[in-house]
Amino acid sequence: MNNFRKTISWVIVFSIAMGFLESAVVVYLRELYYSDGFQFPLRTIPVNIARVEFFRELATIFMLVGVGVIAGKTKLERFAYFVFSFAIWDLFYYVFLFVCLDWPESLATWDILFLIPLPWVGPVWAPCLLCLLMIFGSVCIIYRIQKGNEVFINKSQWFLMISGAVICITAFMWDYYEYVSGTVNYWSFLSTRQLFEELGSYMPKEFNYPLFLTGFLSMSLSVLLFILKSKTYEKQS
Repeated sequence: MNNFRKTISWVIVFSIAMGFLESAVVVYLRELYYSDGFQFPLRTIPVNIARVEFFRELATIFMLVGVGVIAGKTKLERFAYFVFSFAIWDLFYYVFLFVCLDWPESLATWDILFLIPLPWVGPVWAPCLLCLLMIFGSVCIIYRIQKGNEVFINKSQWFLMISGAVICITAFMWDYYEYVSGTVNYWSFLSTRQLFEELGSYMPKEFNYPLFLTGFLSMSLSVLLFILKSKTYEKQS
């Protein structure tokens, strides 16, 4: 159990530090492009900087996967540590932005969350809510593994979890997709034009709450079924 406390403590420290590093990059970007305060419509970013930003985001995911691989012993435990680290990182990213920039003004403030495969936009509360669920679910898995219990996620739970995640991601990309639908202006790292060039007048309209909540409830149901089945298995043992 001592090794577990040491491992999870260092995962938390790493994730918080990574959250600060992420927020520091955004502080620099906003100083360069939004010196009068971040707001929509988004300003264009030169293609060389845009490509760096694209691969920086990709590198972030690889770093978080690496944490899971190093911290966990089984595939499931590694996945759980990855999810746990991701959630801690993302939550503290917003904590440090608030400390450094006094932003966001509220949890309802719109933000651009990610660029891959399309820009994700949504209110800050949405990724934060997902992070809380991710922390809860991953800790449930890690805790049961550390207790020596046999931990198993069946196909229906995986389906609910994965489909819910895809639905939530789709909800984040929905407003952007509707804005540029019918055009061929999607930006990719192979593009020769500036990032957000197609968004010169884009103002987020309405977050797709029904779609997001459908995905969130699907993921929550997956976690709930895992807990109930794990408790049933423990009683039978």
